[in-house]
Amino acid sequence: MNKLLRSGILVFGLTLGNGFAAIAQQVNASALTASDYACAEKMMAYNTAPLVDYASVRPNWIGNNQFWYRVLTPQGSRFMLVDAVKKTRAAAFNQEKLAASLSSATRKTYQANRLPFQSFSFSDDEKSIIFKADGKQWKCDLATYQCVADNSLVKKASNNESGQQASGNEIISPDGTKAAYIKDYNLWVRNINTKQQTQLTTDGVKDYGYATDNAGWKQSESPVLLWSPDSKKIATFKQDQRKVSDMYLVSTNVGKPTLKAWKYPLPGDSVIAMIERVIINVDQPKVIRLQIPADPHRATLSDDISSGGSFDDVDWNADASQLAFVSTSRDHKDEKVRIANAETGDVREVFEEKVPTQFESGQGAINWRYLAKSNEIIWYSERDNWGHLYLYNASTGKLKNQITKGNWVVTKLLKVDEKKRELYFMADGLEAENPYFSQFCKIGFDGKHFAILTLEAGNHTVTFSPGNNYFVDSYSKPNVPPVMVLRDLNGKLLVDLEKADVSRLVASGWHAPIPITIKAHDGKTDLYGLMFTPSNLDAQKKYPVVDYIYPGPQGGSVGSWSFAASRGDNQALAELGFIVVEIEGTSNPLRSKSFHDMSYGNMSENTLPDQVSGIQQLAQKYPYLDLNKVGIWGHSGGGFATVAAMFRYPDFFKVGIAESGNHDNRNYEDDWGERYDGLAANSDYAAHANETYAKNLKGKLLLAHGLMDDNVPPSNTLLVVDALIKANKDFDLVVFPNSRHGYGEFSNYMTRRRWDYFVKNLLGATPPQQYELKGKMDPRNAGQ
Repeated sequence: MNKLLRSGILVFGLTLGNGFAAIAQQVNASALTASDYACAEKMMAYNTAPLVDYASVRPNWIGNNQFWYRVLTPQGSRFMLVDAVKKTRAAAFNQEKLAASLSSATRKTYQANRLPFQSFSFSDDEKSIIFKADGKQWKCDLATYQCVADNSLVKKASNNESGQQASGNEIISPDGTKAAYIKDYNLWVRNINTKQQTQLTTDGVKDYGYATDNAGWKQSESPVLLWSPDSKKIATFKQDQRKVSDMYLVSTNVGKPTLKAWKYPLPGDSVIAMIERVIINVDQPKVIRLQIPADPHRATLSDDISSGGSFDDVDWNADASQLAFVSTSRDHKDEKVRIANAETGDVREVFEEKVPTQFESGQGAINWRYLAKSNEIIWYSERDNWGHLYLYNASTGKLKNQITKGNWVVTKLLKVDEKKRELYFMADGLEAENPYFSQFCKIGFDGKHFAILTLEAGNHTVTFSPGNNYFVDSYSKPNVPPVMVLRDLNGKLLVDLEKADVSRLVASGWHAPIPITIKAHDGKTDLYGLMFTPSNLDAQKKYPVVDYIYPGPQGGSVGSWSFAASRGDNQALAELGFIVVEIEGTSNPLRSKSFHDMSYGNMSENTLPDQVSGIQQLAQKYPYLDLNKVGIWGHSGGGFATVAAMFRYPDFFKVGIAESGNHDNRNYEDDWGERYDGLAANSDYAAHANETYAKNLKGKLLLAHGLMDDNVPPSNTLLVVDALIKANKDFDLVVFPNSRHGYGEFSNYMTRRRWDYFVKNLLGATPPQQYELKGKMDPRNAGQ
C-alpha cells in the first residue's frame, strides 16, 4: 500500500478502529461526548500534518545550480542536496555523524533525525556547514565532523522569492548597502555598513507623509516604495489623508479604554486617500515630483498598493532613467499606462484601457512589464473575455499583437526573457478535469510556439532558481498528494525529488475529500468544489449538510486546489456527523471575465443561488444529504454571505454561523465596495445590506466579531444585531473584546463554539461541556 500511496494513488475502504465508528452510532443520539470531539479533532491540521511525509520541497539555492532542502520523514527530517547540472540528489551531510559530534560539543543528546535546526549555510568553500543550536552558532567540518562554536558572518542561501528584501520596518536596497525607513512621516536611509542615517524628505507631516502604508483595512509601519536597480533612486509617493474620515475602536480593559483612531475611508466619502507620486535621489537627496495630479490610493491587482510586497504598478528601466507606472481610477474602471522621466518628473501618456465593470492585472500577480530595451510593454487584459497578455509599442501606445489566446486564463507572468523574446507564466483552464488546475507554460512575444511545460494532471506550483534556468515543480490534487521534481526551463525532468506518503495519515482514519462538479444556478455553467464525509459514512442514513462559504469576489470557498491534509475544520466537522461542502460559486476569478462579473454591482448575491442549487443537485446524486437540515457558515465575506443566506433563503438554510462579516459595505473600506459594487452614487448599497432583511430570520443564527477588528469594523455585525432586536428575533452572539479580524489566540474557542452550535441546532444532539481544542506543533519541528 505504501508504494501506491507514494505514487499518488489513495486507497480507501480501511476498517477503522479509532473511535469514528462510535460517532456513527450517535448521529441520531441525544448527546456527543468529549471522546467524540477528540476523534473529530484528529482531523485538524495540527494532528493530520504530522502524519504526512515527504510532502514539501523548499529549495535553498547555493549559486545557480545547487540547492538543499529539508524534508519531513516518519522518523523526523532529512537534509538533501541537489545538483541540477549533475542531475543528482543525495544527503546534504551525514546527519548521524553531525548529531554525535554536536552532542559531544554541547553535552546534550541529539538524534540524527531530530537535529536542533531547520536551516544552515555552507561555508564559502562548501567544506563546512554553519547553523545555530543550543543558543550558539556552530561550524561543522564535513570531512571530520568536528563541531566548534563560530561567530563568522553567514550568507543565507537564496530561496529566490519575489519581492524586495525587507528587514523589520526597513526595505533593503538591491545592492544590500542601504535600508529605507520612515521616521516622523519622512523617508530616511541607513547605510548598513557605516550606520550613517540620511534624511531624504523634510516636509512630511501626520496624514501627509512619504511612503506611508495605510489602505484603511490594513496598515503597517513599513514604507511602500521600489528601489531602482542601481540602488540610487526610490520610487514612492506622498500620501494625502488629511481630510479622510477616521475609524474608531475602543479596547476593553480595567480602567479607561484606549482609543484607536486611524484613517479609514468608506464608500461614497467625498475624500479618499490620494498619492502624489515622487522619485527620490538617494546619494544626493532630492525629491522629483511627477508632473501629474495625485492618483487615488488604488492598484491594478487588489485593494492595496503594496499587495506584491513592494510598490505596486511601478517598473524601472535598467539605468533608472525612466519609471513606468499605471494609474488606476477610484472605481477601477480606467487604467492609464504612463512613463516618467526620472530626472525631470515629466510624464508621458502611453495608452489607456477602460472597462465597464472592474479591471484587474492578473490573478495573484501583477502581469504587466515595461521592456525599455525593446521599447515595449507587456500588458494584461480581459478584453476578449479571458485574461491574456498583449504586446504594446511603448513609444506610440499602439497594440502590436495579442500574445496569448484561448478559453483559458493567464494568472501569473513569472519570467520575461527579452533576449529570446519568450514569456513564462502560469495558466488555468488548460486541463479538462478542473479549470482551476494551474500549469506552467511558455510562449513567444509573437504568440507563437506556445507550450505547456508541466503536463502531469493536477495543480502545479513552481519555484525558480536564482538564474531562472531551473524550477522546482510541485503538483497535486485536493485528493492526490503532491509530487515534487526538478526541471529545466524546457520542462525536461532532471531530478525526482519527493513523492508525498500519506500512509500513516490514512491509517489514522483520514480520507480525502470528494471532488464535485455541479451546474450553476443558470443551469449551464459548470461549478467545482469539494465534499467532506464522515469516515464511517452509512449511505443508508441521512446527514445534515454544512455549507462552508467564502463568496469572493476575489476568490472562492475552496481556496487552493492543491493537496492539503486538512482544510480548516471541514473534515473534523464531518466526523461529528455532517456532510460538509465547499462550492466555488460564480462571480469569482480564474475563469472567464463574464463568469467573474456575473454579480457585479450586487455582491449581496454572494453566490447563494449557486449554493442552493448545488446542494440540491448533490442530494440527488448522494441521497444521504438531508435537505431538511442545511446549515451554513463563513468568516469575513463568508460571514456576510451566511447572514444573507439566513435572511434571503430562510426556508433552505436552518442554521448559520457568521464570523466577522462585512454585512453592510457602507461600513467597510472604500475600495472593496467601490470596486465590486461600483461607486455609491451608482449602486444601491442599502439594498445590499444584511440588516435590511433581518425580519426574515427563521432559523438559528450565531454572530461573532472581534471588537478590535481593524479590517472589518465590528459595527458591521452590530448593525445586524440592532436590526434583529428591533425585529424581535432570537439570535446568539459571541464577541471577542480585544481581538482583531481572525480572533488570534481565541480561534480554537470559536471553532469549538461553532461545532457546539451545529451539533445542538442542526444535528439535534447535546455537545460535550466546554471541550478544549489544543493545537500543537509537529513533533518533527519541535525544539528547533
